[in-house]
Amino acid sequence: MLEDIRAQPDVLRALAGHADEYEAVAREAASRGITTVRLVAHGSSDNAASFGVYAFGLGRAWTAFRDSISLHVYYGAAVDVSGSCVVALSQSGQTKDVVAYVARTRARGAYTVAVTNDPVSPLARAAEATLPLAAGTERAIAATRTYTAQIAALALLAGGPAYAEGMRELAGLIEAELPRLEQAAEDTAVLLEAAERLFVIGRGTEFATARELSLKLLETCRVGAQPLTATDLVHGPVAAAGERFPVWAIAADDANLPTVTEAVSRAAAAGAPVVVTGPAAAGIAGATRRIPLPPAPLPLLGPALSIVPGQLFARALALARGLDPDAPAGLTKVTLAP
Repeated sequence: MLEDIRAQPDVLRALAGHADEYEAVAREAASRGITTVRLVAHGSSDNAASFGVYAFGLGRAWTAFRDSISLHVYYGAAVDVSGSCVVALSQSGQTKDVVAYVARTRARGAYTVAVTNDPVSPLARAAEATLPLAAGTERAIAATRTYTAQIAALALLAGGPAYAEGMRELAGLIEAELPRLEQAAEDTAVLLEAAERLFVIGRGTEFATARELSLKLLETCRVGAQPLTATDLVHGPVAAAGERFPVWAIAADDANLPTVTEAVSRAAAAGAPVVVTGPAAAGIAGATRRIPLPPAPLPLLGPALSIVPGQLFARALALARGLDPDAPAGLTKVTLAP
């Protein structure tokens, strides 16, 4: 897992080399008059898809949403998908119901795009267009480098070729920050070693980070982690926060910062240990521990940086609890959903 985390800068550089392919797909979608994007995925890929909702809205002013696979594949709903672009995310390209969704929507007139690490996978064959993740072989079961590649891929597809240079700059930034972040993750794991449950909060583009970190903690640490938007936390769940129920908050320096600040304040008032990460972490009052991050070269690339301390923390916490983050119980690298 640590090797894969450390490889993420090289993954970003490799993916940036495919900027022309991504732009060609975006132009094809635009030429068809498409302004609606249907995102489909499972697991970490679905967490990246939740970022895509914001990426396409901010980057191209397209409406994007995470569509229901069950509605199309299992219920057989007669939904009109013509005029839509389907973006299917899968590291392996082998998840059966994602492949079935793509085949069904393509037959009904959608422009279907596979974003996958395997260009000859069943998903790639089912889609009209295929875009590479360029993530290489990810050996750890808990996804890290492929998730970050998916975030960057969606930013590139939604933001255009200018994001290629931003990805190269981000790669250098992550390399420079890794030693500090690895130590911070180990120190934070000592602080939260006894935690059995945890709220992870973010908002906007960073809600994807909250979802992905929660999954990593569930997979590697057996911690009951729950992702929430900052607003959701203060609308009820904060009642559960306390000394034995810590909070991890992602503080981006954007328009959502006031809601994150309020959530941290409420959690701290309830007695919960609060870890705050992100470019705005240093200015958040009430935090028990802060892991500040530099700003990303382009704001839309922020989640590709903000997940890194979370990935490192999940690994460090697993080790602190005597677990092997490279061999989570009951998991395999490729999940073949029925």
